[in-house]
Amino acid sequence: MKVTGIPELQWGRILMVPILHNRVEFATEVQKAFEAFQPDHVAVEYPDTLKGKIISGVGRLPLLSVVHYEESDGVFVYLPIEPTDGQVEAIRLALSRGTPVHFVDRDTDGYLPDFSPMPDSYAVTRIGYAAYCRAYMAINQDEPASSHDLLRERTMAYRLQQLAKTGSKVFFVCGLSHALRIRRLLDQPQTEVIGRRVRKVVGLAHLHRDSSREIMGEMPYLAAAYERRRSSGHGHVDRIRIQMDLIRAATGRYEKATRETPSRNQVRILNRFARNYALLTGKLVPTFYQLIVAARGAVDDNFAYELWAEGSRYPWQTEEPGLPVLRLQGEDLFLDQKRIRFHRQMKTLRTRLVPVPVRKKRRERREREWRKEFKGINICSYPPEDVAVEGYGHYLRKKALEIKTEENGRIEPFTCSMRDGLDIRETVRKWITGGSIYVREGRPLRGKVGSVAVIFDPDYPDQEGNEKFPWCVTWLGEHNQESDMAFYSTPVSEVMDGPGISRCQYGGFMLSYPPLRLYDIWRDPFFRFARNKPERLLMAALDYSLERHVVYVAATPPSGWCQSMAARLGKRIIYLPIGVFSPVTLKKIREFHVLDGHHVRRYARQYI
Repeated sequence: MKVTGIPELQWGRILMVPILHNRVEFATEVQKAFEAFQPDHVAVEYPDTLKGKIISGVGRLPLLSVVHYEESDGVFVYLPIEPTDGQVEAIRLALSRGTPVHFVDRDTDGYLPDFSPMPDSYAVTRIGYAAYCRAYMAINQDEPASSHDLLRERTMAYRLQQLAKTGSKVFFVCGLSHALRIRRLLDQPQTEVIGRRVRKVVGLAHLHRDSSREIMGEMPYLAAAYERRRSSGHGHVDRIRIQMDLIRAATGRYEKATRETPSRNQVRILNRFARNYALLTGKLVPTFYQLIVAARGAVDDNFAYELWAEGSRYPWQTEEPGLPVLRLQGEDLFLDQKRIRFHRQMKTLRTRLVPVPVRKKRRERREREWRKEFKGINICSYPPEDVAVEGYGHYLRKKALEIKTEENGRIEPFTCSMRDGLDIRETVRKWITGGSIYVREGRPLRGKVGSVAVIFDPDYPDQEGNEKFPWCVTWLGEHNQESDMAFYSTPVSEVMDGPGISRCQYGGFMLSYPPLRLYDIWRDPFFRFARNKPERLLMAALDYSLERHVVYVAATPPSGWCQSMAARLGKRIIYLPIGVFSPVTLKKIREFHVLDGHHVRRYARQYI
């Protein structure tokens, strides 16, 4: 017989495969060991009193089932049947091959769940299954068993000895904490332990969709990935890769819901946050909860919600399960769970708390009707948003001057003049090496800042030529306090917040002051050399700026073509990375509304 698994746990023709329950890495190891061992009998750590219902529940997979019964003291016990449990996997393999299955555990009332800390199961994929089990058993080899565990282990040892008398190969799956003690008991003759033989009232129910989001041992997204790969013949799944797939799927949901995309830096911070959080709790890979907390901290609550919604979705559900449907919560299974609340930003229409009598009550129209009635002939902006954009433009001009003035300064050793004051930082830095006192001489920046260009998304077309921000518009200021504006954004009337009120999102915009000078830059042949929309906005900002400096805020620096154009025009581009600015503020600035005529301004505040 070919020896597989852990040799020190081999007893005659019995192969013991210890596992951590509901861990996908151990379900995979059960698959490998079963295929290599090719057993004649399969034994699992379940009581024989539940055999019929458990086998029926395993036969329903991938549909989720719950075996439930009432103990003598009136406490209800619930046993979920999940595909990522090693025992369930052993039963599934045995049933698919017609191998006899034996339930060898003792039916024990009042048995409390064990929440003892265990090494992270992901270590199995790195150091190997055998090394993981040996390390655990070496540390816990002298751990005493409770009275309940001792009776259970003696029962399992006795029934395994009875199976061994048949001379057949027996594949035994049990909990890792019991394996070493059961192996020692096998070396001694065992007698049958007195216990319950029959449990009359045992039920099988279908687990409700909402309950599967809360009580599954593994993250439902991970369990679904394991089930798909098992069906295709490739049962191995990497927990970290699955989590990365989950983040990408959540990003797609987030983009569809908010029309925003988490930056690479935010995703990098999310992964680093989750990793450090996991290490602080003794884990190698973050849990689902830790991943959600990291998503909320690195991006926002909306992204964390989409991550939860996708990660907690188990796709195999049915409206007609043919069984009673059971709703369970974590408290019903004594799970040590944590709660998290999502403070999502949602567009809602708030009604008045005190009704005001009116002649004609405004009738709510659906977004489809609003979109149909939107003409788009005499469009205008929403004034409060104009004020916000203009204010942010002034802030960017001021910020650029401060940064460049700081860079333009000169630091030199003190000789005969204090110049513009003592430079403490440079003086302290050189003081240890015996340096002298350093002073700063400020050099004012020649010229002022004119136009401002902000690029949120360069919006390069995909392989099919599609764009996310295809609407290109030039707006003129309505008074002397407003700038002329050119921008590209999501299509108008695609998202409606009210009658004649369309919500859009900038891909990028350009501000030029004074107003009433800007020609339609999207049709101007002077800018036909621009290779993309950000370049066209920057070229227009350089051309229309009355001052020497132009601020360019984007994720990447301006192209060499634009730098050359600036030099020919006698201008200078001040580049500011968009990552240095508050993402919360940028998110507020990026969203704007288009009104279908000036008359819409009278009631727009009721919807925006």
